[in-house]
Amino acid sequence: MREENCIFCKLANGDIPTATLYEDEDFRVILDASPASKGHALIIPKEHYADLYELNDEAAAKVLVLAKKMITKLTDILDCDGYNIVQNNGEAAGQTVFHFHMHLIPRHKDDQVGLGWKMGELRDEDVQDILSKIN
Repeated sequence: MREENCIFCKLANGDIPTATLYEDEDFRVILDASPASKGHALIIPKEHYADLYELNDEAAAKVLVLAKKMITKLTDILDCDGYNIVQNNGEAAGQTVFHFHMHLIPRHKDDQVGLGWKMGELRDEDVQDILSKIN
């Protein structure tokens, strides 16, 4: 189902013009209007899902297959050295548009694109706490 006021629903369904790289019945892949690097693309489902938590299993499986297909083609086209595949869930994780989407960000050696985080330490008590609750 689409949400009337969702800009990504409009982008995914062709209501707003985009630089479309790929489209099928479930997804549209477009170039990001504010790219981190040349060729930065977004995979957007045509149905509205706020985030990965809402995405059904069938769409979740399809999106990763599509990501692989797109980066395989785009790596050659853009002559890049690698790819970041980024998907944020929730404001605390950096999500700013609350319609599931996946970023495909081409990377070149020494490109200065920032996606890093401060490395922490895996503590035994954290491992035990998580393991005791996940099973």
